[in-house]
Amino acid sequence: SGDENYCEKNMTATYNDRERDGLTPTYGGYSNNIVVDENYVVSIPANLALSGVAPLLCAGITLYSPMKFWKVRPGMKVAIIGLGGLGHMGLKIAKAMGAHVTVLSHSENKKDDAYQMGADDFYATISPEVFKGLKGKFDLILNTVSAEHDINLYLNTLSLNGTLVILGLPGKPFSVNAGVLLGARRSMAGSTIGGMRDLQEMINFCGENNILSEVEIIDPEYINQAFTRTVASDVRYRFVIDASKF
Repeated sequence: SGDENYCEKNMTATYNDRERDGLTPTYGGYSNNIVVDENYVVSIPANLALSGVAPLLCAGITLYSPMKFWKVRPGMKVAIIGLGGLGHMGLKIAKAMGAHVTVLSHSENKKDDAYQMGADDFYATISPEVFKGLKGKFDLILNTVSAEHDINLYLNTLSLNGTLVILGLPGKPFSVNAGVLLGARRSMAGSTIGGMRDLQEMINFCGENNILSEVEIIDPEYINQAFTRTVASDVRYRFVIDASKF
């Protein structure tokens, strides 16, 4: 069906997981070599550097899948909440689809990066006053943030029939004001990664549009420091481990 990531019996992760027998560990992540069923491999376009492709298999498909489902197209007004590992991929992909893309970030720190990656607009949302000028502005919002935030402020920036898609996983449940949804027939939805069909389609799309993740390549010895930096949000925008040095 192409939606195997939503299998009712749960999906099988390729890292730190067990096969369907409940016993056999899955091998991936830090492996130098793995054996994979032919139905679960993708072809990488020759023009794309593998280091920049690696994060596409997670962050890239996580953003591409909902954009395909909600039919992002030229002229559509799309907002990306958060410019991190997920958000910067959302910006690049939405822009390549022809959308008018706005980045909503908690500070001005990544403003220059956002514009360099193609953003049409950028707003620092540290002050609630910013939201007053954004009411009803966006057709689709892709929320990549895992930190706690007031979701109602963002829902109010949706246009009539607009949708906000949750991609990040905050530690606490959202408290949603139903009136914000009812007043403009707005929707709130969720999405997680994507199936193999969409994954290959996304890789091909990135090849056609020269889209890569912004990465910092590290040696295995640097993994602990990279983890510390990741927790501190000190990475632009994905670490990639050079597995040839294991």
